[in-house]
Formats: sequence, C-alpha cells, structure tokens
Amino acid sequence: MNKNLWLFIIPALIWGSTWFTIKFQLGVVDPLISVVYRYLLAGGIMITFCLATRRKMSFSIQEHGFMALQGFLLFGVNYWLVYEAEVYLASGLIAVAYSTLVFLNSMFGALFLHRPINRQILMAALLGLMGTVLIFGNEFLGLTFSKETIVGTIITAISVIIASLGNITSARNSANNIPVIQANAYGMLYGGVWMGLLALLLDRPFSFDPSWSYIISLAYLTVFGSIVAFGTYLTLISRVGADKAAYALVIIPVIAIGISYVFEDYQMTIYAAVGIILILIGNVLAVQKRKGDA
Repeated sequence: MNKNLWLFIIPALIWGSTWFTIKFQLGVVDPLISVVYRYLLAGGIMITFCLATRRKMSFSIQEHGFMALQGFLLFGVNYWLVYEAEVYLASGLIAVAYSTLVFLNSMFGALFLHRPINRQILMAALLGLMGTVLIFGNEFLGLTFSKETIVGTIITAISVIIASLGNITSARNSANNIPVIQANAYGMLYGGVWMGLLALLLDRPFSFDPSWSYIISLAYLTVFGSIVAFGTYLTLISRVGADKAAYALVIIPVIAIGISYVFEDYQMTIYAAVGIILILIGNVLAVQKRKGDA
C-alpha cells in the first residue's frame, strides 16, 4: 500500500462526517463564536501536547508570523466564511466549490512556491469535479439566481481561495523546516485568537449552548475535525505537495452521502451513482505513483 494512502483516507473520512456534525453547532451560538471555541480549544490541546512531549516551541518572529498567517487563513476566516455561506447556499453546492481546491492549489503552488503543475492530479480533479456536480445535480437544477444565491456564491468563492492560500502557507512553512505539529498548534491558537478579535470587532455575542448535542459536536470537531484531520492532511501536504494532497478533499462528498444515506434517509439516484464512480476513478488516479515519485 502507498505509504501516504492513510494520510489521504483519514482526513477524507473525518471531514466527510463534519458536514453532518456541523449541523449540531448551528442555531444558538453565532457561527463565528463556534469557530473561536473550536480553534482556541484545539490550539490549547496541541500546545499542551507539544510541551508535554518536549517538542521545540521556540521560533523566530518571522516564523511566528507565517504560523499566524496559516492560522488566519486556514483555521479562521476560511471556516467562518463556510458557515456564513451555508446561510445562503445548500451544503452540496459548497462541496462542489471546494472540489476546485485542487486546481487552485496547483495554480498558487506554481505562483508562490514555483512548483510544477501536476497534470495527472488536474485530470483526477476534473473527474472528481464532474462526479461531485452529478451527485449534487438536483441542487443545481433548483438554483435560482437570486440576490441570496449571488451573495452565497461570492462568499464561497472567497472561502475557497483563502483555504487554498492557507494550504500554500502550510506547504511554505513545512519547506522552511517548521514542524507540522508545532505549526498546527500555534496556527490553531492564532486562528482562534484572530476570530475572537473579529467577533469583538463585529460585536458578536459570546454565548454558549450547554446542550449535549452542541458540546459533543464541538468536541468531535475540535479533536477529530481539527487536530487529527489537519494533522494528517498538512503532513500529506508536506510530503506530496498541496495540489496532490487536496485530492483528499474531492472524495469527501462520497463519504458525506454515505453518512446522509444512513442518518438522513438520502435517496441514491443513477446520476449520484455515476458521480461516485467518477470520483473513485479520479481518486485512484490521484494516488497512483508516477515515475520519479518518492
């Protein structure tokens, strides 16, 4: 088995389930505040782990600056905008938008990191995008070009661009010998602080929902959706590059549909079945080694 395959599988499985889990975070607490709680908790846990295992925690001001940038992009604004976009658009449409992350990572990787564009990954991503569009075809057919749709589309587009820039920042940090675990620890803490300051600026209320559904979903998103998933995904980026690692995100709609089938009585269609097959073919193509790959 490809030594990096598990680094594809773990974040895909976890993030495939977070579409369902995030529903339990909406309602009582402002989405921005939920993001603050999630990443302050994740960052605090990670910092504690690093200190307990005596990892290097001393970095230069410049290194802290890039870890803060990673936190702002990847663990802060990106997630806040996803929550806000779901007010206007169905989650399936946002999943389709995030399938384009592979293309953006390739483009930004070439622009900022001077890395060659991997045509095999772009072909895999195209199959994945086609498959995702087929899966969520009904949502496209029901789409109207209202003011809400336009606003939601703009928010989603900005979110995907910011997420890709966060991926590239992480790749840059790894290339400059900042360990992934420490970069995540500081980055998540910085992300939570950034969003906390934004919440104060926007005068958002720091409320809390004491229900078990909110607490358990917050714990799951913190430990698995943030610490475990980002730990494996950003490690994958450091090993294979942001473009190839991003394909782990393309298979998420397939996993999300499986969860929806079990818990939400999702009805499979022939178009969705074909879409899943296309995504799986693309996934095989993405993880297949080319000559010269490590």
